[in-house]
Amino acid sequence: MRTYIDCISCFLKQAQSAVTIAVDDPSRREQVMGEVLEDVSRMNFDRSTVEIGAEIHRTLREASGNPDPYREIKDRSNRRMLALYPHFSQQIQSAEDPLEMAVRMAIAANIIDFGAIQNLDEETIDNVMSEASAIPLDRAAVEQLRREVERAETILYLGDNAGEIVCDRLLIEQLPREKITFVVRGNPVLNDVTMVDAEAVGMTKIVPVIDNGFDAPGTVLEFCSPEFRDRFQAADLIIAKGQGNYESLSDNQQNIFFLLKAKCPVIAKEFNSSVGVQILQKVRH
Repeated sequence: MRTYIDCISCFLKQAQSAVTIAVDDPSRREQVMGEVLEDVSRMNFDRSTVEIGAEIHRTLREASGNPDPYREIKDRSNRRMLALYPHFSQQIQSAEDPLEMAVRMAIAANIIDFGAIQNLDEETIDNVMSEASAIPLDRAAVEQLRREVERAETILYLGDNAGEIVCDRLLIEQLPREKITFVVRGNPVLNDVTMVDAEAVGMTKIVPVIDNGFDAPGTVLEFCSPEFRDRFQAADLIIAKGQGNYESLSDNQQNIFFLLKAKCPVIAKEFNSSVGVQILQKVRH
C-alpha cells in the first residue's frame, strides 16, 4: 500500500508524541523535530507508510539517544491487559462460539496503538473491549478463517502492539498451537511488540516466538531477515494483526488474513468501511 498525502499529518503527530516521550529538554525537542521534518520533506509517496514510519522513528531514537522511548508505555499496557486476562478468558470460554469471541477480542485490542492514537487512555480501551462482542463482524470470514486454520500445517501469526498481544494469546489458545509461530518486530519501534513483550505476557510459553529482523511498525519483507522471509514464504497461512501489517503486506500474494480496527480514514477507505470498524478479511488479488 502506497503512502498518501493524508498520511503526512499522522507522521507528524506520531513524531511530536514520540519526541515528547523521549526527550526532556524543550530545545532538544525542537532540534529532533527539525530532523524529522527533513525526513518528511524527502518522502517518496510510492513507498509504504510503514517504510517511511520506520525511518522517522529511527531518526527519533538516534537523535534522542533513547533506544525504546515507548518501553514504559508498553510495560504498562502489558500489565493492564494481563490483569484482565482471566476476565477475557472467561468471556471466551462461555461464548456460544469461543473462536469468534476470541477473534473479536483480538481485533478490539488493536485499539492499543499509540502511533495512530496519541491520546489513548485506559477508559477508551476498556470501552472498546467491552463492546467487542456487540460490534458487527463478518461471520462468513470467521468461518473461512476456521477452515483455513484446519487445512494449514504451518501458521505465522504476525503481532502488532504491546498490551494487544495479551488478546493475541487468547486467540492463539483457541487455535491448534502446534501449528503456530508468533512473530514480533526485530527492534523497538513505537509501542509495537518485541521479544520482551512476548516473554512478559507468556506468549513464549505457549508457542514458538521469532522476530522479523527489522524495526518497522509493520512487515516490510524486503528488509526483514532471510530466516524470517523463508518462514513467511513457507507458511500455509498468515494471520496479520494491525494497520501496519496491512499497509506493508496488502499487495503480497501469500495466504493472509488481516485482523485490525480501521483507525484512520485512509485505511477505512481501503476496506470501504468507516473508522472504528472491526475488520477480518482475507487478502484478495
